[in-house]
Order: sequence, then C-alpha cells, then structure tokens
Amino acid sequence: MTRAIVHSPSLSRRRSVTKPAYHSKGGIVVSQNRVAATIGAEILKAGGNAVDAAVATGFAMGVMEPWMSGVGGVGLALVSPGDGAAIDAFDFGGVSPKAIDPADFPLVEGAASEMFGWPSVKGDRNIKGACAVVTPSQPAGLAALHKAYGRMPWKDLVTPAVALARDGLYVDWYATVCIAGAFADLLADPGSQGWFLPARVPPVQPLHNTGRLARLPNPKLAETLAALAAEGTEPLYRGEIGAALVADIGRDGGYLSREDLADYTVRRVKPQTIPYRGREIHVIPELNGGPTLAVAYSQLPANAPIDDAELFLGYVDALDAAWKHRFTKMGHGGEHRAPTSTTHFSVVDRNGMAITLTQTLLSIFGARYVSPTTGMAMNNGMNWFDPRPSSPNHIAPGVRTLGNFCPAIMTGGGETVAIGGAGGRKIIPAVFQILALMNDRGLDLERAFMAPRLDHSAGASIVVDMRLAEAVKAAIAGKYKTAEALPNPSPYPFTIASAISRKNGMNCGMTDMDHPWSEAVGEDEV
Repeated sequence: MTRAIVHSPSLSRRRSVTKPAYHSKGGIVVSQNRVAATIGAEILKAGGNAVDAAVATGFAMGVMEPWMSGVGGVGLALVSPGDGAAIDAFDFGGVSPKAIDPADFPLVEGAASEMFGWPSVKGDRNIKGACAVVTPSQPAGLAALHKAYGRMPWKDLVTPAVALARDGLYVDWYATVCIAGAFADLLADPGSQGWFLPARVPPVQPLHNTGRLARLPNPKLAETLAALAAEGTEPLYRGEIGAALVADIGRDGGYLSREDLADYTVRRVKPQTIPYRGREIHVIPELNGGPTLAVAYSQLPANAPIDDAELFLGYVDALDAAWKHRFTKMGHGGEHRAPTSTTHFSVVDRNGMAITLTQTLLSIFGARYVSPTTGMAMNNGMNWFDPRPSSPNHIAPGVRTLGNFCPAIMTGGGETVAIGGAGGRKIIPAVFQILALMNDRGLDLERAFMAPRLDHSAGASIVVDMRLAEAVKAAIAGKYKTAEALPNPSPYPFTIASAISRKNGMNCGMTDMDHPWSEAVGEDEV
C-alpha cells in the first residue's frame, strides 16, 4: 500500500510541548479548557463531589468553548461511584424532531462538505441552519446526573457559567483560528454573528495589549443560564425559554417543537461491559461509540503479542472490523436500536468517585446557528443520520441519533481509568488505543497519552504518527493505505483525549499535550 505525508509546519522542526500528568490525593478535573476545569476544581474544593464538579464544568465549557458543546447540544456520561457500587450510565443523546420529513432532505450530486462523507443533501440542510437541529439534551443530562449523585445545590453549579457568559469567552490565537475557520457561515447567521463576529471580522487580540484578553460576551445566554440556575431545566423543556427557542427555530425553517422538548427523557442504563485481557472496560450501550469499541476489542486475541508491529497491526485490523460492523448494523433501524468539534472532560474526587462525560454540538459550531432570543448555540445532530434511505441509520422523525462519542471506564488491576475524547470518528480509535496500551504494555496514564498514535476512523487512509517505529509503520503500510502525521494543534490529526485514573488512593489527570487550552486542574491548586 502507499504511504503519504500529511504536511504540517511541525514536521520540519518538532515543537517541544509537554503537559505532564497531574498527581494528587485530592480531586482533579481534566478538560479541554482550563477556565472551565478550574471552575470544576473550585467546586471540589468547596466540598462538591465529582458529579457536582462535572455539572459545573459542563455548563462552563458551553460558554468558554461554545463551538464544541453547550446547552444547545447533547451528551453521554458514565459514573463510577467509588464506594463499591456498580458503574452507572446516562444516555442524553440527541433525538430528531417529530416533525421531520425525510423527503425534506433530498440527495443531490456530490459528497457533503462535512466529516462523515455522506452523500450531499440539497442546501446542506442536514448540516447547517435550523433544519439541522435535534432536541437539545445537555441540560437534561446534567440535571439527571445531579439528581442521582449531586451533593451541592444546583444553583451553585450553574451560576459560575452565568458570569462567564456575561463577561464572555476569551479571545486568543486559538479562538481566532476557530472562529475564522467558520467565518462565512457565522457571518450569515445573525445570532452567530452577534456573538462571534461583533465587528463582522474575526476577533483578534489588540496589538497593544493592556494585559487583559479581549472577550466575547453573550448576554442572552447569560439570561438563559440564570433562569436554569434559578429554576432548574423546567424553563427550557416546558417553559418560556423553550417557547422562545422553538419560535426562533420555527421562524428559520426548523422542526423543533415544544412537544419535542417536553417529551425528552434521559435514559439511565446499565453499562455494557467488555472483558479485555484481565480488565473490564465499561461503555454506554446502543447508539454511540461504545458498541463499536466492544467489536474492536472482540477482534483481538486473549494475549497481547510481544512484537510492536504485530500489536499495532492487530489494532488496525480490529478497528477495521469494528467500522464495517458499525456502518452495516448500527442505527435506529439496525441491530443496536434504542427503545424508542465535541467536548470531553473527566473528573475524580478525593473519595474516588469518578465521572467521564462527553457533550457536543457535533460539528464545530454545530449548526452554525445561534438562537437570537436565548443565545443558545445549537447542535447539528441531523448530520449523524445517513441521508440514504437504505441505511440502518437513515433520517426519520423522533428517533435517537447514532453518535461517535465514546466515554469509557476501565477497571481491574486495582485501578480505575475514566476516559473520553473529542474529534468525531477519531474518538473511538483514540480511546481504544490508550486503554489497550495501558493494559497490553503496562503503561501508566501519562505514558499512554504520550505514546505515538494511529487513527483509523473509516477514512481513505490510516493516519500513523511519524514517531512510531519504522517496523510498525511498514507493517501497517503493507496492508493499508497510510498517511503519516505528527500531533499538531490545528487541525489535530488524532483526537483530544482527557482522562483520570485512580490507584492506591492516588489520583492522576492527563490530557493531550497539543491542545492549547486543555488542562488537568486539581482542587489543591485553586
């Protein structure tokens, strides 16, 4: 097979980026944004548990990294109570509006401009704008987690995000890059333009810096979050906020109704448990990345090979089989049917409770639609459906989406690891590989994160880290088309993973080094 190079400025001179693991007997929050992680750590310091910290972090992330997730998005979470109780799973994935008509999404010639390679839909209406929105479920999911495990008052967990929205997200080079990359679509949407492009050009830090970063406030979102802080999620799902959101989306041609909001239910389910070479990996069943992870692990022999080339080629083969299963079997009309870019963060507290939570708008900036009345950036969950009617994952009204997010918890060997990632289909191979390397090569969390990666996310090529041994790269290239890359902040060729581990009463937090905002923050440093 052929080997190609993914060109990057970092290939000519390797940057030296280090973010060592954070170790503490106290609690730790790991997320893609240090400001949001710090808010979660402050909750831990104030006496909150891991779920309290996750709720506060989740709302804050939707303000500080709004192109990835927020109250207009969806999510999933796994909780390890840490007291010997069974691991618990919360599915708050998206559901398509009941008024959706598949005929409104006709196919046209060409491939869609988005990440999944679906056939193109007329006007990209499954990708951009109000028609692409599915029922927002992130607030419902965080509320269900709090009801089950929370210890601090709900208002105390949501209020920090209110202040962040009022003051605005910080503008640095990374924010400028993200906003500039979606410039045309954001400028075309009045709500997005008002938040991200107030001067109608990508925001930048002033050349004559006064020591204070420029910020992008969203007063409408602050009002929405303040109502959720004071009254819970009722204003969104059955009250005035929901009515205003539905009116905005309906005026702009979308399908979301007040009935969709009122009928939304978070599913608390029993995790799917995957035995893997002496340990157990717990995932959320049905319409997410968990079952695909299970198929991948099932392809591997009982014992890990000694040779690295054989090991990594086995990983690629396993992922290849898992993707084939996913595309032919999974979806609301396939084998794994439900009964009816993305942010990830992981939290562990000093008592050993751990949570891994992924929340997302799906594509970067979601539908590239901000509700002007509520300030909510909305998901484009319709893009999770394959627009081809013959697919088991076809567009249909009132059904759950097939997401790629893949939070997981690995237990065994006296250790608990809670992990997940951001990056669309890249999430599944990243979670698969990090957990596999910890088990197969005895790596601790830090070394597993720092190890060279490969990515098989159903694209034309297997992307292999240039730092992998030549024998490993040659073995993969002998069977698959490959492209070589190095970790790079933007665009990132692998996935942005975040994880915690707990062993012998000591906690550890680790994140991908190359994301400019990601950080592990301990309660003992706030």
